[in-house]
Amino acid sequence: QVQLVESGGGLVQAGGSLRLSCAASERISTVVAMGWYRQAPGKPRELIASITRDGTNYADSVKGRFAISKDYAKNTMYLQMNSLKPEDTALYLCYYSWYWGQGTQVTVSS
Repeated sequence: QVQLVESGGGLVQAGGSLRLSCAASERISTVVAMGWYRQAPGKPRELIASITRDGTNYADSVKGRFAISKDYAKNTMYLQMNSLKPEDTALYLCYYSWYWGQGTQVTVSS
């Protein structure tokens, strides 16, 4: 049973930056898919970034602004979010294989 804990969310003004972290309770694999979803009120859950054995992928809505990375020594995945917009406001959840974290809230004010 892998436990994932997200952190780094908060309130930021439009144009600002945040870095989200997703810490795993066990060693993370280089070949198991890992990534980030977000859930905004009244909207479907959106896959925004992922790392697979084939590389990284981003949703069009965040491409060029967000960057996903992993630190295998810390068993942690990150999501660097730049040029934030009010429409980025959502609960951000990380996943590793079929495991999910509880999420961290990001609120972007205009």
